[in-house]
Amino acid sequence: MSLLSNTGKKRILTGDRPTGRFHLGHYVGTLKNRVKLQDQYDTFLLVADYHALTTHPEKDDVARTREHIREAVLANYAAGVDPNKVTYYVQSDVPETAELTLLFMMLTTVPRLERVPTLKDVMRDQQIEQPSSGLLNYPVLQAADILIPRAHLVPVGKDQESHVEVTREVARRFNRVFGAEVFPEPDALIGEVPTLVGTDGQAKMSKSLGNCIYLDDDPDTVKQKVFTMYTDPNRIRADIPGKVEGNPVFIYHDAFNPDIDEVNDLKDRYRTGKVGDVEVKKKLTAAINNFLAPLRARRAELEAHPDDLIDILRMGLKRVRPVAQETLELAREAMGLTSVVYPSLHELYTGRPPA
Repeated sequence: MSLLSNTGKKRILTGDRPTGRFHLGHYVGTLKNRVKLQDQYDTFLLVADYHALTTHPEKDDVARTREHIREAVLANYAAGVDPNKVTYYVQSDVPETAELTLLFMMLTTVPRLERVPTLKDVMRDQQIEQPSSGLLNYPVLQAADILIPRAHLVPVGKDQESHVEVTREVARRFNRVFGAEVFPEPDALIGEVPTLVGTDGQAKMSKSLGNCIYLDDDPDTVKQKVFTMYTDPNRIRADIPGKVEGNPVFIYHDAFNPDIDEVNDLKDRYRTGKVGDVEVKKKLTAAINNFLAPLRARRAELEAHPDDLIDILRMGLKRVRPVAQETLELAREAMGLTSVVYPSLHELYTGRPPA
């Protein structure tokens, strides 16, 4: 059995929790890298609505998540993630994921899950006093997400490497216990995932802090947000030399202004007190709006054809379901869970033999 895709490329699993609008921090942290990798790998892009339930399980939360699924597709498409190269799909549309999660739960201890470093961070950030069993088993569900397409690589930042390690442990234990090489042990594809400071200069860009420039902000909104950005607090006049290092305005220039000569000139004049914040911010506004213009255009194109958005997910589901069914069938066969009633998982789920 080959663990490579039928394209001969290694597989990547990446994804988003559908929790709202996407901002510039999402672009530099994940979206940009997806566009870069989509030609090199067979990429599966998961919209992780089950994961959203681990911290937002109420009925109103679920309703909002359905709308946020649309937003996740729009943001990725606008950024240039090509649905002809990347398999978009919604987590809850693949029932095999839930069954594989259940099987993996039998191989994972509670103390191991309690040692996952990000659990306490999530509980603190979400003000959760007692985690649900769903939140505790978040890493197991994530393992199922990664291993349903039998992915070899998972793009993550260094701080999320521990999540992939749980998946590696699950795959290794399953293969050892049941004596079959069903699952690869996926590697974390560690990138230099930058943390983009918020417009307030106090923390990373975050929806909850209200310090974001969103990918779908219009030009006037971008201008308003840039002109209220935090700069050097000790520079009260334009003729006072200012600090460039760590200054949010220049962090954004470095990230989104492709005119290196212009950026270097602004930095030199800022350090020597020969340019004011107004000019620096005016040029940053132009750079960000120029960067966002093609993203806005692609987003508007898809928004104008809502059936195309559904078709992207439908096409992705058509690709991923046979892979997921094959994976689960291999796992059940290795465990000895083959059904005496249904010859294949297709019949188990549909009641009909394969066409």
